[in-house]
Amino acid sequence: MKVYFHLNIGGFSNCYIVVNEKTSEAIIIDPGKITEEIISRIEDNHLKLVAVLITHNHGSHAGGLHTLRKIYSPKILAADWEVAGEETTVISGDGTLRLAKMIVKYMSVPGHTSDSVVYQIGNILFTGDILSAGEIGSTNSSYSEYILKSNIEKKIFSQQDNVILMPGHGPPTTLGAVKAFTADFKKMIQSPQNDRVRN
Repeated sequence: MKVYFHLNIGGFSNCYIVVNEKTSEAIIIDPGKITEEIISRIEDNHLKLVAVLITHNHGSHAGGLHTLRKIYSPKILAADWEVAGEETTVISGDGTLRLAKMIVKYMSVPGHTSDSVVYQIGNILFTGDILSAGEIGSTNSSYSEYILKSNIEKKIFSQQDNVILMPGHGPPTTLGAVKAFTADFKKMIQSPQNDRVRN
């Protein structure tokens, strides 16, 4: 497996092309903007684009789908039907898929958005906006923050420290580094009831 990184300057968001080198099949994760560089990567390497994975339905992560669908016919997977309407394969909860002859695990991690999904391929987690180097995703309420932190602790922090995180924004990191240096997880998670008492 090989992973290519592309930065969407407009939204400073990350797009990833994951390639199965044995079959020359590829998956794109979060195509915020489809650039000439991305198309060249696919065409010059004679890759077959079989799927697009969306971590959440924000323009800086899914905005390039319109362009991509004019050129290719990949399977589009997301937790929000509105990502591509009838062309969206809606996923929910946690599960496992086989795409590009690779095992792709997915986990629902709501909090930043209700449709936030983390994908795992091999030793790499593609976390979208729920977790990056040094911080968790933004939320619009103390309850959403509690749900997000709880899901991160249960589904993400339970994995090995050497797991690599490829976030929606910012540089890649490891799970061990995130555990050690993310201020939001220096304290124990407080319940929403405790937050309300203090407020």
